[in-house]
Amino acid sequence: MKILFVYPRVAETFWSFKHALRVVARKSAFPPLGALTVAAMLPSDWTKRLVDMNVKELSDQDLLWADYVFISAMIAQKESTHQVIRRCRSLGVKIVGGGPLFNAYKEDFSHLDHLVLGEGEITVPQFVQDLRAGCPKSRYESQDHPPLHHTPIPLWELIDLNDYVSMSVQYSRGCPFNCEFCDIIVMNGRIPRTKSDDQMIAELDALYRRGWRGSIFIVDDNFIGNRKKVKRLLRRIIQWQADRRGRLNFFTEASVDLAEDEELMDLMVAAGFNKVFLGLETPSEESLKECGKAQNLMRNLSESVRRIQSRGLAVMGGFIIGFDSDPPDIFQRQVQFVQRNGIVTAMIGLLTAIPGTRLYRRLEEEGRLLFKASGNNTDTSGSLNFVPRMDRNIIIGGYRWVMNTLYSPEMYYRRILAFLNQHKPVVKTHLESNDLFTFLRSLWYLGVEDQKNGHNYYWSLVKEGLTRYRKSFADIVTLSIYGYHFRRLFWSPYLPVNWEWWKGHVLSADP
Repeated sequence: MKILFVYPRVAETFWSFKHALRVVARKSAFPPLGALTVAAMLPSDWTKRLVDMNVKELSDQDLLWADYVFISAMIAQKESTHQVIRRCRSLGVKIVGGGPLFNAYKEDFSHLDHLVLGEGEITVPQFVQDLRAGCPKSRYESQDHPPLHHTPIPLWELIDLNDYVSMSVQYSRGCPFNCEFCDIIVMNGRIPRTKSDDQMIAELDALYRRGWRGSIFIVDDNFIGNRKKVKRLLRRIIQWQADRRGRLNFFTEASVDLAEDEELMDLMVAAGFNKVFLGLETPSEESLKECGKAQNLMRNLSESVRRIQSRGLAVMGGFIIGFDSDPPDIFQRQVQFVQRNGIVTAMIGLLTAIPGTRLYRRLEEEGRLLFKASGNNTDTSGSLNFVPRMDRNIIIGGYRWVMNTLYSPEMYYRRILAFLNQHKPVVKTHLESNDLFTFLRSLWYLGVEDQKNGHNYYWSLVKEGLTRYRKSFADIVTLSIYGYHFRRLFWSPYLPVNWEWWKGHVLSADP
């Protein structure tokens, strides 16, 4: 049996890092972890190939080679997925669909040969068994959440690791919280399930043996969902790192209550973690109550960010605009919160209703749903897919002002300085070979080519790094490159960072 895995092209989004990839000379930010894991679940005597369309073009010869094409996709890959399906249909190639896109919009893909939905540990073996017996069904689906003790190591040999900025590894699935807008608990449940420590070490060994020495994104919904197990794992990783010459570094996602556990933060830093993504959502308490973000209401969010960054973990923040309870000044408040707390990487999106979530069901009952979301919540035409309480033009205009303001060169530069002043860097006084290569390329792209878009601020950061923040110099280089990407997505040099101007000229315009 010949199986071709296809990972469709990701739309240009906040997390695609399309423009940053030019600087670091890589083709994609992250590998298709789901497809690689499913590949490892298939029989070893089957021949497998993978085409990541973010890395290389998909040819007709690729498709015609396969007995089955397995498409793994997220919602933000919807457009590219439909293109791949049309090509497969025209060539008569059989298609198997799986992943978040197919789970969310399964009825849109009922015409595929096979849908394998839910968690693969349950549905993939069922499909394989029936396929071998010559009687595969059109749909396999399960709402169960299995243990992860038998989840295999991803089939890393199907990709070239050097095409990617970071590798991805999963430790747990599920989150104990119940946020109204979140589809994570719909897919993976509310009880965190983890792999064993031995499994995780085996996965790190597999990447290390293949020569990986860069960063690893632990893609968990909430890495600290089971703190007792996480602390035990971190101690194993600390020992694993000590036994090797080249250290890896990690980043992940967590809930804001991380700030209350100093031991956990210190273990994460000692294990090699340097960044953590937090769902902060909004500085409005009424909006936090509305969306069920109780864990954020139990603590001062600004103080939590400062605690985490002072322990050596850079905070990447997720924020949302468009709640029914958002006050009229939510736009200014979001900017002030992000700027004041030095949250350099602030992913602010428009509220989006994803099928299966409590938010989707509520808006459906209220008759407020408008269209299917694009999966990119920074896309003003493909998110906010419902009738909001606040005037839609005001929300979209205000959102554009927020992003244009936060990612203007001056505001971004000042935010990096605010971050550096509260961040306790891991001791690192030199640039490693990969860091040096990236820095030299950034000198050209950010310091010379980007002259009209804030290159003076870049040179100021380099100077600050060399004179005042040497231990954080690698962070400065990384954040500068992130800023290059964000500016090209969200900032216009022709629009002023002035709220009064925007109110008069933008908020009254059609979105």
